[in-house]
Amino acid sequence: MQFKQRTLMQIADMICGNFVADKSLFVYRSSSRLSEFFMDCDTDYVHDGSTRQAWVAETLRAILAEPQPGPNTPPDTFARVIERLMDQSDAQNEGLDRPGAMAMLAAALAREGFEPFYADDKKCYLRHIATNTIATPRANPHRPFSAAELARREQLITYLDKASEDELIEEVLLPLFRQLGFHRITAAGHKDKALEYGKDVWMKYILPTQHVLYFGIQAKKGKLDASGMTKGENANIAEIYNQVVMMLGHEVFDPEIGKRVLVDHAFIVAGGEITKQARNWLGNKLDATKRSQVMFMDREDILNLFVVTNLPLPSGALPKDSDDDDLPF
Repeated sequence: MQFKQRTLMQIADMICGNFVADKSLFVYRSSSRLSEFFMDCDTDYVHDGSTRQAWVAETLRAILAEPQPGPNTPPDTFARVIERLMDQSDAQNEGLDRPGAMAMLAAALAREGFEPFYADDKKCYLRHIATNTIATPRANPHRPFSAAELARREQLITYLDKASEDELIEEVLLPLFRQLGFHRITAAGHKDKALEYGKDVWMKYILPTQHVLYFGIQAKKGKLDASGMTKGENANIAEIYNQVVMMLGHEVFDPEIGKRVLVDHAFIVAGGEITKQARNWLGNKLDATKRSQVMFMDREDILNLFVVTNLPLPSGALPKDSDDDDLPF
């Protein structure tokens, strides 16, 4: 997405907080404060000592060159920049609703076909005027990662390399799915295999229409492949086949409604890679109905989602004498 240079310079001026007639409506930011501002937006941009307004304008241009969620939606990072810029706690020389600052930002963005507005959560969002599309910063697992996020990712990789299957479920998957909005997440555990019926975890997700979908998770620690036999920590997809069939055919009891319900979808989750051959093999074995109910998550999916949702690392993933709460991310 490309904005006109005039627009970029105007927004950059607001981010810098340059004074206008002795009454700036935006917080003044020195070189170090500009770096902090973009760090708050989950980026690695650090001011290089050059002219502040020009540097910020070029930084915004680079941000707008990132992948877009949709044709009429700016990149998520730009949406975070606008949200941070219009933080109501930064109001200067006006009320918390910042009418003057909002008018200045709206005048600049109107040139590009967008308008800013405050929602009920007191945060500032962008609306595409022609299509009424609203840009909301999302936990996009495919966006570029900051250096701090890459460091967390490497720590989690080290943890997954040594974690047991139960630790993968209890310390990684359960917190992750809770953060993603799933409810009533119940782990079957591995002490009594007879009680699993092919499920390591079952949970439910409530749609905006208030309809409920039930999910089962079959998790494996290592790689899932289509080799002739299981080797080491690698699991053969044929071993998962019967468990998936059992998962989709067996009922779970939901105590919140007092009824037994069928699992609607099955997640096959691997702490390692799920090979393309394994996915194809399982797809060929299942009939069309069951095939549409199966979803896959491998290590890359877990790592990316865990990082972008900003979950605390498992205690076993932290360096010795370190506390995740003390880390700068």
